[in-house]
Amino acid sequence: MKKIRDFTTKVHSIVSQIPFGETLSYQEVAIKAGSPRACRAVGNIMHHNPDPKNIPCHRVVASGLKLGGYAWGSKVKTKKLQAEGWQIKNGQLSR
Repeated sequence: MKKIRDFTTKVHSIVSQIPFGETLSYQEVAIKAGSPRACRAVGNIMHHNPDPKNIPCHRVVASGLKLGGYAWGSKVKTKKLQAEGWQIKNGQLSR
């Protein structure tokens, strides 16, 4: 259980440092947290984000700048990312 809490804490810390207008993929977060194969775990942690104002989980996207999931729905994630300068068409992010 401690290992899971430690990983969750690392993920929250990494995501809280993603700057406005930038993104990281689930895989990039997993790698930075020390578990390169834990992409799904990162997604699950983001889905249960306790503090979305300080842990901007909308900035975590799928590989290849694909939108990925979001606990509050893809429309909300799309709006948040568009407000940060991203264009999204058919679930694909671009500048």
